[in-house]
Amino acid sequence: METLYHQTNKEIHEVQSYMGGLETTDRQSVHLLENDIQARIDRIFTKLERLEILASKEPLNRRQNAKLRADQLKYDIQHLQSGLRNFQHRRYQRDAQDREREELMNRTFTTNDADTSIPMDETLQMNSNLHNAHRGMDDLLGSGASVLNGLRDQRGTLKGTHKKMLDVANMLGLSNTVMRLIERRATQDKLIMIGGMLLTCLVIFLVIRYLG
Repeated sequence: METLYHQTNKEIHEVQSYMGGLETTDRQSVHLLENDIQARIDRIFTKLERLEILASKEPLNRRQNAKLRADQLKYDIQHLQSGLRNFQHRRYQRDAQDREREELMNRTFTTNDADTSIPMDETLQMNSNLHNAHRGMDDLLGSGASVLNGLRDQRGTLKGTHKKMLDVANMLGLSNTVMRLIERRATQDKLIMIGGMLLTCLVIFLVIRYLG
C-alpha cells in the first residue's frame, strides 16, 4: 500500500505542475494538454479505488490512518478536476467570443442615410468593450463555481473525516468531554463552510444583477 500511496501522491503533484502550464500554452495546442491532464486524472482515480481497497484491508490499528490518507489524496485530485473543468469552461467562452468578433469584423455594413449611420470604429470599440465585460463576468462566475465545488468537496471530506475521528475516539476509549469537543469543532467548521458558500453566492448574484 505504501508504494501505491507514494506513487499516486507523486502523480497528483505532476498534474498540479501541468495545470500551471495551461494559461501559458498557445491556443492551438492547449486542448492537447487538457486531454493529457484529464487522462492522468482518470488514471489517478483508478489507483485511488485500488488504494481504498488496500486501506480497508490494513490491520485495525492502522486502518483509520490509511483511510484518512487515501481520502486526502481523493480530495486533492477532485479539486484539480474541478480546476480543469473551470479552465475549459472559460476557454470555450473565449473561443465563442472570438468567433463572434471575427464574424463581426468580416461582416459587410451598408448605410442608407449618412446622417443616421454609426461610425464603424465606434461600433467595433463598443462591441469590444461589451465582450471584455462579459469575459470578466464569465471569469468571475467560473471562479465562484470552482470555489463552490471545492467547498462542496471539502464538506464531504470533512464529514468522512469527522466520522472516522469519532470511530477512532470510540476505539481508543476517549472521554465524552473530548468527543463533545470534537463534535463542537466539526459543527463550527460546518458553519464556516456554509457561510463561505452563502457569501460566494451573494457575490455572484450581485455581479449578475449589476454588471449583467
